[in-house]
Amino acid sequence: QVQLVESGGGLVQAGGSLRLSCAASRLSVSLNLMGWFRQAPGKQRELVARITSGGSTVYADSVKGRFTISRDNAKNTVYLQMNSLKPEDTAVYFCNSVKFTSVYWGQGTQVTVSS
Repeated sequence: QVQLVESGGGLVQAGGSLRLSCAASRLSVSLNLMGWFRQAPGKQRELVARITSGGSTVYADSVKGRFTISRDNAKNTVYLQMNSLKPEDTAVYFCNSVKFTSVYWGQGTQVTVSS
């Protein structure tokens, strides 16, 4: 089965940086739509960033200029580089993929930004 495994979450101070990784199995990150979502307690899950098979990217307004989504095709891994982190970025971050008409999710990784 398709599997997405996130890593790289943790505790960081405001203004700091963190890089999340999403390793995919039985799914090509270069041939499918990949994305990062996040969900904070009491809030809806929201799209943070996405990247298409052609390399086009889309970002939520709240993270534009601070976050960057990228991929390493050889490692079949998607990354989310997060800079200038703010306390409001605190959430569980999920890797997401769309393969044909199927949607897949990772287990999530916690990111906590302290002030």
